[in-house]
Amino acid sequence: MIGASPPLSPTKAPLLEARELTRHYRVSRGFLRGTAVVRALDGVSFTLEHGKTLAVVGESGCGKSTLARQVTMIETPTAGVLRLNGADVAHADRTARRRLRPQVQMVFQNPYASLNPRRTVGALLEEPLVIHRRGSAAERREQAFAIMDKVGLRHEHYGRYPHMFSGGQRQRIAVARALMLSPSLVVADEPISALDVSIQAQVLNLLLDLQRDLSIAYLFIAHNLQVVRHIADAVLVMYLGKAVEQGPKDAIFARPLHPYTQTLLASTPSLTRARRVRRDVAVAEPASPLTLISGCAFRTRCPRAIERCSVETPAPRAIGNITVACHRADE
Repeated sequence: MIGASPPLSPTKAPLLEARELTRHYRVSRGFLRGTAVVRALDGVSFTLEHGKTLAVVGESGCGKSTLARQVTMIETPTAGVLRLNGADVAHADRTARRRLRPQVQMVFQNPYASLNPRRTVGALLEEPLVIHRRGSAAERREQAFAIMDKVGLRHEHYGRYPHMFSGGQRQRIAVARALMLSPSLVVADEPISALDVSIQAQVLNLLLDLQRDLSIAYLFIAHNLQVVRHIADAVLVMYLGKAVEQGPKDAIFARPLHPYTQTLLASTPSLTRARRVRRDVAVAEPASPLTLISGCAFRTRCPRAIERCSVETPAPRAIGNITVACHRADE
């Protein structure tokens, strides 16, 4: 189960554990205006179990991609705890990070931009093995062919270039490259949003098949809640750098407790009348990440905000099997 601060299992630690994970950036506000701090991640806590999928959802600017950069060790957190298989990632030195990185791989949003157009499929797939000095040339080639079989690519594709493939095939190549080091966790940053609708389901089903066969865990970043409903085991909802609600997928979709989660679900198109539930939804645009808002960050858009929301920041609390940061969630 995924929650704000669940106890660790006495027999098996979670694959990924974050506690009050924080990432701030100092940015310029322009000539003579000094600098400001962007709180891209502001105390996010969660756990992800082996072989499961945690979907991270929220509007643009909520901190999803920043979270991905911390998990993949592209950046170092400003504060907080981040553990991968029990190993400290947040405070790891360069040598430790090099040892940990093969365990976490990433599939990017745009398969047209994430593949080097000057390298063949075989060279792209074998590159991670070359960097980490694994196997001979013959062994690397054999492993590339094995992974190509798993993602539905033919051996004749080995010597071809990315421009010779469709978007769906390119994303299969990207998925194959992410699997070459046998990771325990794959961070998928909106991996189907740049693809035609007709092939999105194919890529999603491929990810599910690979998870079943290889016991991979996914940190799945998405804005399409219908996709989340299909692939996730648990959901983490973020707003302006904070985790406002998280819990099992079925519980979140059946009875969302935070007004922001209700807004996201209400804005999702549905052809089924039973699912077209009318709720009070947020109005106006989200605040700038540079704006310091007292109390609850969502209160300026929340139709249920009260005076308490403007002076007291809601702490995450458990209601049933959902963890939610809202003063009025249990009303």
